[in-house]
Amino acid sequence: MPSLFRFLIVVGVLAGLGYGAMIALVTFVEPQPREMTQPLPPSKFSGK
Repeated sequence: MPSLFRFLIVVGVLAGLGYGAMIALVTFVEPQPREMTQPLPPSKFSGK
């Protein structure tokens, strides 16, 4: 098997594994909603 075909097969398998991992994350991981607060420094209100 020429090296180009071998390379393309390896790249295709790696891409398939990455795609499968993304599908698994979307399917099995449920994000937990939570409230987020971030304090603003007083310099943001000065209008400068």
